[in-house]
Amino acid sequence: MINTGDVKIAVIGLGYVGLPLAVEFGKIRSVVGFDVNQSRLDELSSGVDLTKEISREELLSAKNLTFTNNPLQLAECNFYIVTVPTPVNPEKFPDLSMLVSASKLVGGVLKKGDVVVYESTVYPGATEEDCVPVLEKYSKLKFNEDFFCGYSPERINPGDKEHTLTQIIKVTSGSNEACAALVDDLYAEIITAGTHKAESIKIAEAAKVIENTQRDLNIALMNELSKIFNKMNLDTQAVLRAAGTKWNFLSFKPGLVGGHCIGVDPYYLTHKSIELGYNPEIILAGRKLNDDMSSYIASTMMDMLAEKGQQDQDIKLLVLGLTFKENCPDIRNSKVVDLVKAFPKEAYEIHIYDPWVNPADFLGQGNVSLIDAPTEDYYHGILLAVPHDCLVELGVEEIKKKGKDGVLFFDLKSAFCKELSDFRL
Repeated sequence: MINTGDVKIAVIGLGYVGLPLAVEFGKIRSVVGFDVNQSRLDELSSGVDLTKEISREELLSAKNLTFTNNPLQLAECNFYIVTVPTPVNPEKFPDLSMLVSASKLVGGVLKKGDVVVYESTVYPGATEEDCVPVLEKYSKLKFNEDFFCGYSPERINPGDKEHTLTQIIKVTSGSNEACAALVDDLYAEIITAGTHKAESIKIAEAAKVIENTQRDLNIALMNELSKIFNKMNLDTQAVLRAAGTKWNFLSFKPGLVGGHCIGVDPYYLTHKSIELGYNPEIILAGRKLNDDMSSYIASTMMDMLAEKGQQDQDIKLLVLGLTFKENCPDIRNSKVVDLVKAFPKEAYEIHIYDPWVNPADFLGQGNVSLIDAPTEDYYHGILLAVPHDCLVELGVEEIKKKGKDGVLFFDLKSAFCKELSDFRL
């Protein structure tokens, strides 16, 4: 196996996860950043990161980092870090296609002594059961004899400038003791928060997938409480503030649960569980409740419009925010799209306004369009779906100017006090 001094790193996939890794390692080691997207490589080479996770100064500080989409350049490396997306398909089954493709790519250049580390979120066992056979097939090498593997789950929180890569404890693991030590030592070079060496790859995989499963279930509870308290005409946020005065009350809030982590990762765990013969009732119930929130919000808006005498036709709505979370341009698995789709497209004209999103990244569909600026005095209902700072700073008065007299205002993330909105979770 290679030793720490001889490591030359390749990072496969330069998105939210891979780019920060490549940059940090590129400050101290030789790193090849690989991505199949040529436009992504061009922007990074010019010092621009459209995900807004890495500044121009940080990019330029990684003096030892080069970008490429040429697989031949990967052959110069001996330590491969795979950071490609692992989404779910429309049926909510794990989609490992990009992980398998990356494994084929690495397998084609793998040499004796090399190490492959996966960071993509998977179910326990995926690295050794799904990825290793691909590496063996395309390299003609033997696992744990000729090459070795590790797993170090990503913990990137898009848009969070406090809990950045180096400030989050890194879980590491390896396929044998020597590999585990090498992987841990290497990450320790860049992670100032420290590392935690897990006992096995499967334990590291399981630890990652339950992080977001736990958050998903806690948010599902808050969403259910919000539904109950709305029927009781109670302010959910006031209830949570009161309950939160106890030292061990967990701080979670209701809301739409999207993105490429919390809204996806639990399905990886439930898939493996069902495959093994156990039906994970609580996890799936939480997932269903969170997925159904878009329909609940849309139904509430339609009911309140009907109460105001607004006919269910030619209704114009403004949705503020499209991304899956605030102050972030990522629209992957955004539940705002599900929210919009929950309205009858024949009767509703819906505009989405989000200064964080490039219109070229979102193709409108049906009754949905991403607009450059909202029209004044035009909308019957306005929904603040994503509380970007730039939207909240407008203030409710300015936001309501976009609506007609008596416009309904839904504050879905409780960015403003209760008295300023007609509905909030």
